[in-house]
Amino acid sequence: MSSSKRARSKGGKSVRRKGKEAEVYHMGGLSAQTLASSPQAKTEILQAISFLKDFDDELEDVVDVYAPNPYFRMSLHLIRSHLEAKTVTPTSLIGAAGVPYATAARRVKEMIAAGLVEQRPRTLTGKTFSIHPSDKLLESWMQLTGRLKRLAQKNFEFSEKRSDASDYYYGSSYMAARSIPPLQVLPEPLKLPGGVRVLVHGDPTFMVMDALKRQFEQALGAQIHQRAFSIDRLHEEVLRNAERKSSRYDIIAVDLPWIGEFVEKGILMPLDEALDLNRLDPADFHTAGWKAAHWGRRAYGVPAQTTPELLFYRKDLFAEAGLKPPTTTGELLDVARQLHDPAQGRYGIAWNAARGTALGHTFLMTLADFGQPVLDLPRVAGGFDTDHLGSRPYRALIDTDAGLAAAEYLMALLDYSPPYILSMSWYERVRPYAAGQIAMAYGYTLLAPYFELDPGSPARGQTGYVPHPFGPGGSPIAPVGGYAMAIPANIAPERLAAAADALIMFTSPEAQKLYIQNGSRTNPRYSVSADPEVRRSSPIFEAVDGMSWRDELQFWPRPPVPEISDIIRICGEELHDMLRGLLSPKQALRKAQARADAIIKQNSD
Repeated sequence: MSSSKRARSKGGKSVRRKGKEAEVYHMGGLSAQTLASSPQAKTEILQAISFLKDFDDELEDVVDVYAPNPYFRMSLHLIRSHLEAKTVTPTSLIGAAGVPYATAARRVKEMIAAGLVEQRPRTLTGKTFSIHPSDKLLESWMQLTGRLKRLAQKNFEFSEKRSDASDYYYGSSYMAARSIPPLQVLPEPLKLPGGVRVLVHGDPTFMVMDALKRQFEQALGAQIHQRAFSIDRLHEEVLRNAERKSSRYDIIAVDLPWIGEFVEKGILMPLDEALDLNRLDPADFHTAGWKAAHWGRRAYGVPAQTTPELLFYRKDLFAEAGLKPPTTTGELLDVARQLHDPAQGRYGIAWNAARGTALGHTFLMTLADFGQPVLDLPRVAGGFDTDHLGSRPYRALIDTDAGLAAAEYLMALLDYSPPYILSMSWYERVRPYAAGQIAMAYGYTLLAPYFELDPGSPARGQTGYVPHPFGPGGSPIAPVGGYAMAIPANIAPERLAAAADALIMFTSPEAQKLYIQNGSRTNPRYSVSADPEVRRSSPIFEAVDGMSWRDELQFWPRPPVPEISDIIRICGEELHDMLRGLLSPKQALRKAQARADAIIKQNSD
C-alpha cells in the first residue's frame, strides 16, 4: 500500500464544542482533561524519545569532542512534535538539529529524498508548508521503541523479571510488530470551508476526543467543530437536521438501535455511495458492531464505539467470600444475596431501573438472557437473524414465557439492590459501584473510566468483566451498544468527499488506539484489541475480544427497527409500574405487548 493510500485510511477525531448546545453527561468530576492526563496517554514511544534526548544531552556534556547527529536530533523533534500535535516548520526543524543552518538544511533535504519526511502546504499559494514524519519514519520509531526496551533488559539487571508466557506473548517482539503506529497526517489538508462539523453524543469516549482536538486537527489539516448532546437531545437534533435543505453537519453519531428508523426516514447516506468500503477494512471490526450499522444488508455507518453491556464484579470481595463470578441468573441472585449488606452500606447489585428508556433497555437485555429477542426474529446459528428486518414483517414478543421469567428475575433483583434503584439509570448505576457501595453492576464498558481511572476508587484494579449471566433457555451474551458515525443524506455534495476522508480517519485503528490511550474503554476493531499497549491499559479489551471470538457479542437484543425506541420506552414504563407494585408481572407484560403491537401496526398501515 502506498504512503498516500495509507494516510487516507488513518484515523482522527472530533471535538466537543462548548456552550449552551453542549449538553453532556458529566462523569462526577472525571473531566476530559483528567482522562487526557492518565498514565495510558504517555505512550512508550514518547518515553523512548525522552530517554534518547536526555542520553544525547548527557553525551554532549561528557565528551568534549562530541558531534551532534542532525538526523537523529531532527527525528526526535519531529516525532515528539507529531505525537504532541505541535506544528513543525522548516525553521523549527533546522533549529533542533544542533548544527549550522546550511548543514541542517541539507540534511532536511536528504531526509525528504529518503522518504522520511513529508511536507504539507499551509496556505493556498503553497509558499509555506509544515513538516511531518512519514509512515516510514513512524514505523521505524515504533520498532526502535520495542528494541530499546529489550536491549535495556538484556544489558541491565532488573528486580522484576518477566518470564511468564502471557507477558511474553503480549510484550514480545512478535506482538511489538503488531503495534498500531501513531496517527499520520493526510497528504493534503481537507478542503472543507468552515472545518469539519460533527454531531455526537456527550459520553466519555467523545469527551476524550475533545481533549485530543489539536492532534486531530493537525492530522486532518482542518478545524473541527463538534456539538455534543444527551441521548434524547441527540435524537431530536438528527431529526431536525434532516429537515434542513442542506445538513449543518458533515458527520453524525447514531445510536445503533436508531439505524433502521433513520434509514427508513431517508436521513442517512449509504456508505457505499460516499466511499469505497475497502478503505474501512470491514473485516477488522467486531462482527456484531459492524452488522449493527447495517439496514437491509447495506452499511449506513462506521462503528465508532462498540461497548457491550457486561457484568462488573469486585474480584477482591468475591475472593474474600470464596465466590466465583456468576454464569447463570440463579447464581447471580445467590451471590448478590451473600454480598448484600445494607447495614455496612454495601448492596449486592446495581442496574438500570429508572422509568422509561433506562428500564426498557434492561428488560430487552434480560429477555435476551433468557434466550428470546423482543421481536419474532428467525433463529440462526449463534443467535437470531437481523439481516432481513427491512424486508419482512415482524411482531413484538413481550408477553411470553421468557418475558415472564425476565420480569420475575428483575423483581427478584430488587431484594439485593440499593433503596434508590427505581431512579437508577446509566451513570447512576456505576457511580456507587466506583465508590465501593456495590458488589456487582450491569454496565457498558464505556463507563469503566469511572473507576479504572479514579485512584481513590476501591473498584480500581479489582474489577472483573463477564458476559450477562443467562437464565433457562439462554446462553452467555454481551449485548452490544455504542455509536456508529454516519454521513447525513442531505450533506452538500461539494463536502461529501472530504467528509468521507474525515470519517475514515475518525474510525481508523490509529484513532481508536489514541482514544484508548487517553481514557476511552470502547473499541470496535480486532486489530486495536490485539495491540500490546491497548491490552496493558485495561483488562476490558482482552475480555471483550474473547467474547467477540466466542460469538457472545450480539446486537439482536435491541434490533434496530424503526419502532425500537418506542418499544423500549413502553417496556420501561409498564415494568416500572410492576417494580413499584402497581401491576403484577403478567399485567405489565400484557399491557406492554398491546402497546407495542399498536405501534408496529400503526407504522405498517
